[in-house]
Amino acid sequence: YLSYEYSPDERTIFKNVFKLPGAHCFTYKNGELKVERYYKIEYKIEDDKSLEYWEDAITKEFTESVSMHQIADVEVGCFLSSGVDSSYVVKEISKGTKKVKTFSVGYEEEKYSELPYAQDFSNVIGVPNIANKVSADEFFDAVPEIQYYMDEPLPNPSEIPLYFLAKNARRYVKVVLSGEGADELFGGYPMYLAGGHFDHYSHKVPRPVRKVLGTVAKHCPNFKGKNFLVRGAMEPYQRFMRANYVFQSAERQKFLKRPIASKVPEEYSKRYFNEVSNLDEPTQLQYVDMHTWMIYDILLKADRMSMANSLELRVPFLDKKMLELSTRIPSRYRAANETTKIALRGAAIKQLPERTANKKKLGFPVPLNDWLREDKYYNKVKAAFQSDIAEKFFVTSELMKLLDDHKSGKALNMQKIWSFYTFILWYEQFFVLN
Repeated sequence: YLSYEYSPDERTIFKNVFKLPGAHCFTYKNGELKVERYYKIEYKIEDDKSLEYWEDAITKEFTESVSMHQIADVEVGCFLSSGVDSSYVVKEISKGTKKVKTFSVGYEEEKYSELPYAQDFSNVIGVPNIANKVSADEFFDAVPEIQYYMDEPLPNPSEIPLYFLAKNARRYVKVVLSGEGADELFGGYPMYLAGGHFDHYSHKVPRPVRKVLGTVAKHCPNFKGKNFLVRGAMEPYQRFMRANYVFQSAERQKFLKRPIASKVPEEYSKRYFNEVSNLDEPTQLQYVDMHTWMIYDILLKADRMSMANSLELRVPFLDKKMLELSTRIPSRYRAANETTKIALRGAAIKQLPERTANKKKLGFPVPLNDWLREDKYYNKVKAAFQSDIAEKFFVTSELMKLLDDHKSGKALNMQKIWSFYTFILWYEQFFVLN
């Protein structure tokens, strides 16, 4: 949990409670539980098609998917951020009716708010936009309830504005479309670009040479490219950044009361890398993300936060036909040359204003870094870090050092602080409060 930000396999933090893995079903009969896989993601790359072919294929398939996802007995709305994914959904749905309601969320702090972008876009295409702003007080007050709805602790701060977004949308509609899944299927994360660099390096430089260069670099003072050489000597699963997304393995231990006996975090993802070891590294990373990050973080928070507000959330990018289309596209048309979602952006740019289609990914920015430096919210977290729950699991002096270093500006520790704080409030909901 501390390394990934979520529990990355079928196990949960609750003893003897397990998740049903993605694309599996179970049968319980005569006291026996049988779990079976009913679908498997398979990449069948078609190298002989042009970028324009893939752009046209995405346009056609996405139009059909959005049309299918609009089928309902009630009015269907749409979430709208400033990015290409939700904007593309809104543009597509607006073709059928200009009356579609869009919903956005932001903050009083302008630099963190996506509202100006979302409102500008909705004006350009002529759809109504209903927005709400989340204050720091609302944000912090909602955390315990949100962790209760999550079932397991999830310290992704973007779940909180998503909760308020869903809450506001539910006042107007019962169903919304959203843009989740586009990044994982069509290559939207910068780490896929990094994977391309490592893939190129692995093909150009023999493994024994990479091992030597990595070992030498590790023992040298810092220099430009050191990290690349060290990581380039590793296997793809060993350098998987989501395995140490919050804490490195060695760093974790000083915060924990008891030694960790489990395997190192990257071992939890290794089986997924093994399943697609014949594919290039960017594709491996996408495959692993679909089996871990997407279902245990991105879709989990989307599902829980919408359902907590009795709002049905639908994801047209994750239609089965969209998935199967994405698995045919070569990685050079997904993420390459410092550009992400190449084919998807190409399809979107034919429908959207260029500034929207090419906008850099923000991913629900949150002003939490700043809030944690304000006395009011610093003291809230401090109380949790000095509580009996914190004392039970963690070295509280180390927690306080994290918090104090952040407050003084010595370090940017927001995500680490939030991981501990979220866990403490989650534990309180399930094991302390009646």
